[in-house]
Amino acid sequence: MPPVTSSFPLTSADVYRAAASLRGVAAYTPILSSPDLDQVAGCAVACKAEALQRAGSFKFRGAYNAVAALCEQGHPRGVVGASSGNHAQALALAGRLLDVPVIVVVPQDAPAIKVSGARSHGAKIVTYDRHRDDREAITADLAAIHGYMIVPSANAMPVMAGAGTAALELLAQAPDARLILVPVGGGGLAAGTAVAAKAVNRQVQVIGVEPRAGADTAASLRARTRVTLPEVPGTIADALRHTSPAPLAWAVNQIMLDDVVTVTDGQIAEAMRWAFELLKVVVEPSGAVALAALSCLRRPAGKVGVIISGGSVDLDTFYQVLATEPDRTQVGAEPAR
Repeated sequence: MPPVTSSFPLTSADVYRAAASLRGVAAYTPILSSPDLDQVAGCAVACKAEALQRAGSFKFRGAYNAVAALCEQGHPRGVVGASSGNHAQALALAGRLLDVPVIVVVPQDAPAIKVSGARSHGAKIVTYDRHRDDREAITADLAAIHGYMIVPSANAMPVMAGAGTAALELLAQAPDARLILVPVGGGGLAAGTAVAAKAVNRQVQVIGVEPRAGADTAASLRARTRVTLPEVPGTIADALRHTSPAPLAWAVNQIMLDDVVTVTDGQIAEAMRWAFELLKVVVEPSGAVALAALSCLRRPAGKVGVIISGGSVDLDTFYQVLATEPDRTQVGAEPAR
């Protein structure tokens, strides 16, 4: 693995600065464990419960760090960001805490619980059709019209750095972890996790996990270039329905991730059930993706850290998932490398 230099999109110094910015603001989320989950995985498992983070997901870390950095440069007129829902909630809360107006651009089919969460924190909501409209163009137009700054959900150093602080905490809480499983959507959390983990211990492996129906990063790793999927993925992991990795996150992940594996929607649903029954925490489908990989990875030699990335799921969806028959097929996770 080549050394990470100051010209790289994200460095360990960026993550440590983000940790200082977030100290006393972001929740220091707990590590959850269960002997029964250890038995499922065949090893000790430490789950970083970002479903219990402020605004319901790890996204608060990156959103707050990014808005705080803008405030240090001069109080912005406002910020705008595009999101499937979790970044919207996080950006709205960050804006409220820092007294910065927020507009969020969300798909029309975004979970209502996420949209209402963003609205409750004072954000203005603009919707779009994810199958027809160009959300980046809509976001850019809004920024130009209002004179606001854009805060991406993944494609920015401060956002990736803030996300990486979850891994710093995980390795402080579980220093014997030798592998970290992390969900991959746009790739910002995976990038931050990989840089943070390697800064603490270069021997720690970091493996990204994607829904098999939307494995754009896995496809990109196989092709050794950013791949764009032909259509929006159909998966229950609504926050991971990306068609292509974010460019800056991809620049980090293609070098720093040890691998990316994929899991089925059935395995994701089963992982949500594990979280509820064994860890006593409610997890959204996207938040359970990394947990889902436990049942199908080759048994690691040491403790495994899992980032449970979010918990914003409405009651009807949660009930429907838990009411389905468990996935007992044990389909193996498909590696990208």
